[in-house]
Amino acid sequence: MICTSCGVLVGVNDPTCYNCGRRNPGLWGFAPAFRALGRDLGFVNIVTGATITLYVLSLVLSRQGSQIGLSPSSMALRILGASGAAPVFGDGWWWTVLTAGWLHGGPFHILMNVLWIRQMGPEIANLYGAGRMILIYTIAGVTGFTLSTLMFFLQIPFFGAFVTVGASASIFGFLGALVHYGRRTGSSHVGQAGLQYALILGVMGFVISGVDNAAHLGGFIGGYLASLILDPLKPERIDHIVAAVLCLLITLVALIYTVARAMAVLG
Repeated sequence: MICTSCGVLVGVNDPTCYNCGRRNPGLWGFAPAFRALGRDLGFVNIVTGATITLYVLSLVLSRQGSQIGLSPSSMALRILGASGAAPVFGDGWWWTVLTAGWLHGGPFHILMNVLWIRQMGPEIANLYGAGRMILIYTIAGVTGFTLSTLMFFLQIPFFGAFVTVGASASIFGFLGALVHYGRRTGSSHVGQAGLQYALILGVMGFVISGVDNAAHLGGFIGGYLASLILDPLKPERIDHIVAAVLCLLITLVALIYTVARAMAVLG
């Protein structure tokens, strides 16, 4: 069996990898099935498929008669789990900080974010492992939308949103993780690349209208702190993968619950 972390040969039931120290490196014989999904365990494809599906659904919910536009309405996004001051403080739906990152406000918005995720997701998985990559993605989204909601509530100029969606908070989390990886491992080119992209995209956020700069800032901070806690110099453990799966399941439950609550209110 091939260790899912470092690629050396290990026994199916070996408790640890003799090379990198990963626990249960053969994943009890299921390692080939997991490896067939790719280094990211299929997460990038899951995000791509789910965000496109939810985007189409938001357009359907926004239709006027038989006419369907390219940008969903604010009400449709709130039904599906948008975050921001209105859902969190107005409706008391604090869990939407988990779901908002899977929604998008227009074709350009979803196109750019999906492209960034498909480019950066596999790279983060190569550096941290699939489990920790998903944890960074989730934590950055939560911290980004939480900061955005609080800043709007506190009426801080240029920051915060009444209603906010998008995967860019998690994307900035990936950039924050790259910056910490560069500092922790001494890979200056990785850290500099992450910081340069963050600065460029951050400046663009102030130039382009409608951008949630607070979510970007919070996502970057969340990604950096998540990387600090998870420590890229240590091998990924099986409990990281378990925690990642739990994050996805909790997000799915939050999405379903939000739709159910919204339909109950509208009904």
